[in-house]
Amino acid sequence: MKKITLAILAAAALLVAALTAAAQGERQLTPDQKLRLAAALIENYYVEEVNSDSVVSEAIIAMLKTLDPHSAYSTPDETRELNQPLEGKFSGIGIQFNMVEDTLYVIQTTPGGPSERVGVRPGDRIISANDTVIAGRKMPNTEIIKVLRGPKGTRVDLKVKRGADILDFSLHRDDIPIYSVDAAYMADDSVGFISVTRFAESTAREVQRAADSLARVGMRHLVLDLSSNGGGYLGSA
Repeated sequence: MKKITLAILAAAALLVAALTAAAQGERQLTPDQKLRLAAALIENYYVEEVNSDSVVSEAIIAMLKTLDPHSAYSTPDETRELNQPLEGKFSGIGIQFNMVEDTLYVIQTTPGGPSERVGVRPGDRIISANDTVIAGRKMPNTEIIKVLRGPKGTRVDLKVKRGADILDFSLHRDDIPIYSVDAAYMADDSVGFISVTRFAESTAREVQRAADSLARVGMRHLVLDLSSNGGGYLGSA
């Protein structure tokens, strides 16, 4: 065991020395070259075999953490799960969320959905769902989605922190309709109002239909409300 430990320490020292020497000898290395050099040294000189995909993914995650709390890297599986609410119908509790460090924030509730009906609000922090503790665990999005989604009609008990208060909510999962426009009406004789809650695959069509409908009843001016919009596809935006 002592020999193995010494070998690991020696390999680590060699890696640090190589990086230092390269940095001192090549002061004009670009950021891209530095990353490639570091990856090559780890892959070729580290004492044990490494999973290059895992190392690169962790490096990307670490880099994005230096930017802001909202920039994040997702795997293909996580991306598919995150995009599902923008593409079709699913059964869940009806929230959009964001994991910041180890805290799960409710960004938006689906109008008329299970969470909104029981009083969950944007800004609430979810501590646990049923027997699964979420707060403080840095759970990946794929695991959170597995906890929150499920068959229609199944029960979910949420523990939520709102300010200094701890609140308990009991709700049942339901089909979550994927609508971008949740309100469209005439505010007065000439002003129309359209509220867009997300930028999904169908957003442009929904807004166009709503605008055409209001135009037929006299709309000459439009208020486009994005105040509760949780984001989505850049192209739709």
